[in-house]
Amino acid sequence: MMRPHSIREEKQVGSWRELGAHSSTAVVLAGGVLVGAVNIYVAASLLPTAVADIGGERLYAWNMTAFLVAQVVATMFVSRALARLGNATAYYLGFGVFAAGSVVCAVSPAMPVLLAGRGVQGLGAGLLTGLGFAVIHSALPRHLWARGSALISAMFGVGNLVGPALGGLFAQFGSWRAAFVVLAGAAVVIAALVPRALPRSERSGESTPVPTFALVAVVGAVGAVSIAGILTNVVAMAAFIVLGFGFVVAFLLVEKRAAVRVLPAETYSGSPLRWIYLTIMCLAAGVSVESFLPLFGQHLGGLPPAAAGFFSAALSFGWSAGQIVSSSARRVRLLCLAGPTLLAAAFVVLALLQQENASVLAWLVVLLAGGIGIGIAMPHLSVAAMASGQQAAAAIATVLTMATAFGASIAGLLVNLGAPSMVTSARYLLIGFAVVAAAGIFTTAAAGVGARQAAARTDLPPSPRDRARSGSSTDPE
Repeated sequence: MMRPHSIREEKQVGSWRELGAHSSTAVVLAGGVLVGAVNIYVAASLLPTAVADIGGERLYAWNMTAFLVAQVVATMFVSRALARLGNATAYYLGFGVFAAGSVVCAVSPAMPVLLAGRGVQGLGAGLLTGLGFAVIHSALPRHLWARGSALISAMFGVGNLVGPALGGLFAQFGSWRAAFVVLAGAAVVIAALVPRALPRSERSGESTPVPTFALVAVVGAVGAVSIAGILTNVVAMAAFIVLGFGFVVAFLLVEKRAAVRVLPAETYSGSPLRWIYLTIMCLAAGVSVESFLPLFGQHLGGLPPAAAGFFSAALSFGWSAGQIVSSSARRVRLLCLAGPTLLAAAFVVLALLQQENASVLAWLVVLLAGGIGIGIAMPHLSVAAMASGQQAAAAIATVLTMATAFGASIAGLLVNLGAPSMVTSARYLLIGFAVVAAAGIFTTAAAGVGARQAAARTDLPPSPRDRARSGSSTDPE
């Protein structure tokens, strides 16, 4: 059995130039993640204009909920799609579903139809995000996994930069429908590169049962916490939060004993994989604060709406920059510990800076530092999980989307608890996520202890492309 390598051990990492030799593969893998990431922020920027056109104010908050819940569901089917369809066809399905959902959004006559389109977009985006991580395992040589993971993960940050710009541009001219058409067109263009970008893979044809209960539990948990985030009654909020965490507990208990799982079996054993996933969640959840940074920037920092919208990109920019710089670093253990430490410290400092007429320049520096904290750890955590095989690699996307969904709902809850004071809301939000990030320090330490033992027992096998280049057809398993 393949086990994750220690996140302490030093790795031989290929260069960006070497990754450039696989440019079409990189475009497809990264582009699939990018269209989904851009879509989140495009929709957020366009929604006020869309509501003014087609109505549906009471369903405003559900646009993000519909997208995120569908995205979480889709990531669970990545391994099954690859087994039944192969790399190329699975990618065609992902891009096709995303494009279809974008078209539905573009022609929506009313908010319920727009919500349906957002849900279809979420299915396509979740599949594409999962495929991006899972297909690295077979599409790139092993020594390029860290570079490929850094590039793909950086697309979430790029989406935070491109999304507000694209959405703001179309909203400025009242052409919100055209923005969805552009997203559909981008998906079609990238899909055209699939034939030459991905290696041929055999279809297993095995009919893998769907983990129905796990699927219902995850959707129920995300839905319950999402509802809690938009309620104003504290008792009702608490009830839905308890319900959400009840679904999480049920998911874990059933998954541990199930024959068919969403997460690899190693997650529930003595493997460090569980701690790696938890650390990824602690880091990724921190990005949820970005949704409210424009609000704080306008009310506390006196920024105009356009500037405040782009202000939220600072955290993601730091994430992207940190990943690119750290993907070839050798002191992996130190970086994985420094990541959540830096993010937690940044949130605490930012919470202390929240006041009326605050200095937004100081915010900018702190947010960049926090984003770098995410970026210096994330690619190495991803590679550590990928070493357990394709299912573990595909589950990274499930972990990321679950962290995003839960994080967004908890962020809304914390902000509502601090209302009507904007300063209190900001501090509740930032201190709350500082605690989440700090938990990542302990999960990283736990992952390092378990991974040392795993690394002493086994070596990472070569990737399929490495074996093909060496002329070997022996299956390591």
